[in-house]
Amino acid sequence: MADTRHVPSSRLASREKENVDNISAPRTLIVHEAVRKEGEEELRRPTSSLMWSALAAGLSMGFSMVGDGLLRAGLPDEPWRPLISSFGYSFGFLIVILGRQQLFTENTLTVILPLLYERSWVGLRDVLRLWAIVFMANILGTLLFAFCVEGTGVFSPEAKEQFLELGIHAAEPSPAVTFAKAIFAGWIIALLVWLLPLAGSAKPFVIIGLTYLVALGQLSHIIAGSVEVAYAAFAGAVGWGEYAIGFLLPTLLGNVVGGVGLVALLAHAQVMEEDD
Repeated sequence: MADTRHVPSSRLASREKENVDNISAPRTLIVHEAVRKEGEEELRRPTSSLMWSALAAGLSMGFSMVGDGLLRAGLPDEPWRPLISSFGYSFGFLIVILGRQQLFTENTLTVILPLLYERSWVGLRDVLRLWAIVFMANILGTLLFAFCVEGTGVFSPEAKEQFLELGIHAAEPSPAVTFAKAIFAGWIIALLVWLLPLAGSAKPFVIIGLTYLVALGQLSHIIAGSVEVAYAAFAGAVGWGEYAIGFLLPTLLGNVVGGVGLVALLAHAQVMEEDD
């Protein structure tokens, strides 16, 4: 007997059958190829383009701290306050992702898929080059943003008090706990990148929803968190050693494990047979 499970019903007209094809969800392979193509384009970008885009992203991510802090400052200190203020954390991600700026945690998925597709030392070199440029420029942007906000009177004392509280709180967990929190944050952000090709006009809602989850769970994101902890360091409430060793290093490692290990490898494993 012929297999008719994937054949449109004979009761449909030809135009209606075309509509069925158009509204069907794309296969995983199609999403994989869309993300991989983007990764290949990013790997071909000149160093200067990557650097300036990543610096812009580091600066823009400062608005996650600002958004969260301003909402906290305007709300009563009640147990439900984080349920609302955490939406402010999404502002930086909206600017960076919709503005097509280079964010390190996005590249734990995007540029890894081309490497998994054509494994080579040259491909690994290209990924490490992009990671190094984007990471350093992102961090430089976060430091510049935190320095300017802490050293000027742009924001009210009430808002700056909340910025400081956010930074102190982000630096509080032990390196082991921060590493574990960062795995989940890297996992969520890489999933966000995976979902965007399917999102269409709903992209802002996908970004807000998943980054809100990161904020609400108090998970550790290397770039957004760097702004917060660097602000506390510039204010003298956190030591720079604590910033670098207690926060930056375990968060970097955790985000990479979450993005590469839990999303990129699994996403590629789903399509290896189909791709062959």
